[in-house]
Amino acid sequence: MSTRIPFLKGHGTENDFVIVPDPENAVELSPAAVAALCDRRAGIGGDGVLHVVRSAAHPEARGMAAEAEWFMDYRNADGSVAEMCGNGVRVFARYLQHAGQTTEGDLAIATRGGVKTVHIAKDGDITVGMGRARLPEGDVTVSVGGRSWPARNVNMGNPHAVAFVDDLADAGDLFSPPPFSPASAYPDGVNVEFVVDRGPRHVALRVHERGSGETRSCGTGACAVAVAAARRDGADPTATGTPTTYTVDLPGGTLVITERPDGEIEMTGSAVIVAEGEIDAKWLETAAG
Repeated sequence: MSTRIPFLKGHGTENDFVIVPDPENAVELSPAAVAALCDRRAGIGGDGVLHVVRSAAHPEARGMAAEAEWFMDYRNADGSVAEMCGNGVRVFARYLQHAGQTTEGDLAIATRGGVKTVHIAKDGDITVGMGRARLPEGDVTVSVGGRSWPARNVNMGNPHAVAFVDDLADAGDLFSPPPFSPASAYPDGVNVEFVVDRGPRHVALRVHERGSGETRSCGTGACAVAVAAARRDGADPTATGTPTTYTVDLPGGTLVITERPDGEIEMTGSAVIVAEGEIDAKWLETAAG
């Protein structure tokens, strides 16, 4: 490993990431190394790591290389692997633009949740095709401090439990994962969104992201919330043939979510690169134990 490892820092609606460009998949990022990088006091700090690898160079992405040159090897702040991160995809695309690997317009990015289509607009916003939501059957309940709410089970390539509450303060501190039941609904854990209404097709949320705690924004969570809100409001674009669009306020900004009649969901929002530098490889090795 080189003595210096390049990195960048970026965020999408304040969901922030350490970006590690590594086209040939030469940098070993163990769970402990990822956790060290994401440590906000002893490391760089972030909700996760975006490991930028050519699809052909990564064993999990080689099968997608014909469709997408780049693979987003995404890790949560605790070092665990995640299937997908909506804000992360936007920041990943912004990095590729920043690095001269793409320009305004359309591109494809490989993720563990499949190949995602991305559009970089002239005005700076980035739209990501997030795929279709799955709505598993069965009742789910989430709890905070002795109170419980029914939740909608929505899968956006990763699992979500969406609970509509009277006040976002009902979510508590969200330091630890809110308990849910039945345990069989989410055998690998779940992202939990607490949602309030702001107006017609306008909601706000707080989220506990599996493996990261409360974050300022969650792209797949915003999509899950928009789908859950639409179904609660009696809107199903696949049945009506009419797209539905929800504005979703998060602590770090606003995302616009559109579900099309074919079931595809599009998410639009900002993505910013804020800094770049070098990681001391020796520090990282020591910090990772």
